[in-house]
Amino acid sequence: MPGTAFQLEITPHLPERLKRLNELANNLWYSWDRPTRTLFARLHPTLWQEVGHSPKSFLKRISQHRLDEAAEDPVFLGSLNKVLSAYDTYHDVPARNDDKLPEGTLVAYFCAEFGFHESLPIYSGGLGILAGDHCKAASDLSLPFVGMGLLYRQGYFQQTIDNEGNQHPLYRESDFDDLPVSPVQKEDGHDLKVYVAFPGRNVAVKVWQARVGHVTLYLLDTDLDENSSHDRYIAHRLYGGDRTTRIEQEIILGVAGVRALFAMGLAPTTWHINEGHAAFQILERIRNLTVGGLDFATALEAVAANTVFTTHTPVPAGHDYFADDMVRMYFEHWCDELHIPLGDLLALGRTPDGNEFNMTALAIHGSRFHNGVSRIHGGVSSHICANLWPQIEPEENPIDYITNGVHAATFLSEGWNEAFDNTLGHGWPQRLMDHGCWNGVHSIPDHQFWSIRQSLKSQMLHLVRNRIAAQHARNHGSQAHLDRVLKLADPKNPNVLTIGFARRFATYKRAALLLQNTDWLKEIVSDPDRPVLFIFAGKAHPADKPGQDLIRWLSSAARTPEFEGKILLVEGYDLRMARRLVSGVDVWLNNPIYPLEASGTSGMKAAMNGVLNLSVLDGWWDEGYDGGNGWAIKPASETLDPGRRDQEESRTLYEVLQDQVIPLFYDRGPMGYSPGWVAMAKRSIASIMPAFNSHRMVTEYVDKFYRPASSQWSRFYSDQYAGARDLASWKAKVRHAWAGVTLARLDPPRRRMSFGENLRLELAVKLNGLTADDVKVELLFGRPGEGNRPARAQSYALHRERDIGDGEALYSIDLTPELCGQVEYRVRLYPSHRLLTHPFEMGMMIWL
Repeated sequence: MPGTAFQLEITPHLPERLKRLNELANNLWYSWDRPTRTLFARLHPTLWQEVGHSPKSFLKRISQHRLDEAAEDPVFLGSLNKVLSAYDTYHDVPARNDDKLPEGTLVAYFCAEFGFHESLPIYSGGLGILAGDHCKAASDLSLPFVGMGLLYRQGYFQQTIDNEGNQHPLYRESDFDDLPVSPVQKEDGHDLKVYVAFPGRNVAVKVWQARVGHVTLYLLDTDLDENSSHDRYIAHRLYGGDRTTRIEQEIILGVAGVRALFAMGLAPTTWHINEGHAAFQILERIRNLTVGGLDFATALEAVAANTVFTTHTPVPAGHDYFADDMVRMYFEHWCDELHIPLGDLLALGRTPDGNEFNMTALAIHGSRFHNGVSRIHGGVSSHICANLWPQIEPEENPIDYITNGVHAATFLSEGWNEAFDNTLGHGWPQRLMDHGCWNGVHSIPDHQFWSIRQSLKSQMLHLVRNRIAAQHARNHGSQAHLDRVLKLADPKNPNVLTIGFARRFATYKRAALLLQNTDWLKEIVSDPDRPVLFIFAGKAHPADKPGQDLIRWLSSAARTPEFEGKILLVEGYDLRMARRLVSGVDVWLNNPIYPLEASGTSGMKAAMNGVLNLSVLDGWWDEGYDGGNGWAIKPASETLDPGRRDQEESRTLYEVLQDQVIPLFYDRGPMGYSPGWVAMAKRSIASIMPAFNSHRMVTEYVDKFYRPASSQWSRFYSDQYAGARDLASWKAKVRHAWAGVTLARLDPPRRRMSFGENLRLELAVKLNGLTADDVKVELLFGRPGEGNRPARAQSYALHRERDIGDGEALYSIDLTPELCGQVEYRVRLYPSHRLLTHPFEMGMMIWL
């Protein structure tokens, strides 16, 4: 028998002239700087593909001979110097220090996943990609900003699809030496670790860091020898495991994340929680303050004052719940340090109609800045969470919105660079939010614009063909059949209308809506003079059986004679495939169930590349669609049953395809393209790019949340938390008195009056021990509206005149209305204090 095979890894050393390749490989700046990635690819294109475009892994595996050759190659050295010049110029920009941010500002951004590039597989989908784009934009804007997440050994699964359309998840363990991360080290040279007490043991957590331009991302790892096998697995797999794994991951993210930042001497002035996954950070930050001597109520106010919570989904699966017994098991021993009974701790995660610990409720109770991620989603979220402010109308509760944006440098194809330089000027990357600048896109010659679009489509089709060919070979298909399947996907002749749909296969996203009426669809795709190709890609969570059924349904349809070669289902959806699809297809299809698409960002990426959106008016597209930059599917009535809604909206989809999309695309002039299509595609770029990029998004977070949160922290923190103490004491007083607060009208209501007359209102207000300074009594005056608030109402304060006995005071107002016709007015009373972040944050209001 042969002897034992011993494995040894031999790492090449970088020649002196190439030393800084290592620096480039360890900064995720390469994830949005294509010349850097091209530099590595040129050294060895085949190896670059084999290592999944990971620069760090690439440098460990390339031959010493090839590196030595490159060190003597003047062309390669010239390219390297050009990349390094751009790198140094970018990183030499000092940290932002302007009047928008108080001195000493530091934003800490917590998220369960981050998607920067396929070489760091710690993301699953939209939330992670958005978090990555947020960090990239923060770096571009030189914000004082750090990220905090988990370093998953396996990350999210890789997908294969068999001949029957069954999805098979494949988990691969990452070698952290191959990732663009390094351990955080203490001053003594040892790796930084923090510890979290779990039932019966302490869990050790190692802290890693990744450079993202100017930003540092910290990542937490429990796969350590000193931990038990169970605890080593906590941060092993993204969105994997059972409820125990889930709560333990969220405790590590929230609690160990805070401890890691403090252990490094970092003191964030704003804390940003994305989804409820990281909300346990609130308890840890409160504990730090109560251990330091504050009472629980004061500590809660101090912590909440500079905490931002963003909810990213209206779908119940996106909001975590844990049984009280499970929370008790992990946190009961915290109560002594928090100085509260267990019931008070559990109340932080309670909703009025719930009986479990709700992480979204914890995040809202422990923050004062809250937002959804589009205008529609902000409204939906305000209704979903309305019971947390029970006396406030949803439209007025503290939930705001900031519409998502995407990182242009990451998702804008480099094919546009020369055209934009020539028409917009060389400084266009610094003018992403300038609408006037982007109107210059209309000056690009039509033939040049179309040529760029065709080139991008060819690149996309090349990758699609390679993926499908590999999938076909693994499933033992014949070459003859493969040729038939790929007949329309021809990179050498990219003239077929190509429509893309790529995203997570969740049921509410309705990937198979296109198949509602296959007879009509067959009619649409069967014209040999106007062929249509649909490309689908995406993953369903391994536990999402209905989502996997959608994949099987699409796969089955794609194998039928009428749709073979006209519907392609591509396996292994990842960031690389995403970049190709959003830049290469002609139309981007999105048809979620309204209003369940919180925002959606893939359509933004497509639009900025000249791809036209065909989408349900939900999420971002309700704001982005202007009637001439794509097509809209108006949502059917929400009162219809799901089957009827699908029928109505699929009919609109077929009609738009048949009557508008296909005729316009094939309305080709003598130059071989449709002038009308090109004009619409230019309008897509000009209208979407300046409004839906991540620079706009992060700037809005700075203005709406980060700056005010840092300012609130200063007000609450100063003078040994005097502001927090004051507000906590005042809120306790208000809660104690509120049940006895009343208001009643004293004057008889008038039905009619003449223009110019005076309207006087008199109220008897019983404050039950509160003072006039503790409340506002307000008149809302305007046209008749819905709910308790008149439309376009103006507000007027009623003033206290005198005591009138029985603990009541007279409040009055004299008003001369400036409106004629039917008007409406209402009176309300609510608590008021100078330190409230939002006027209605207590959720208390009494209407007359």
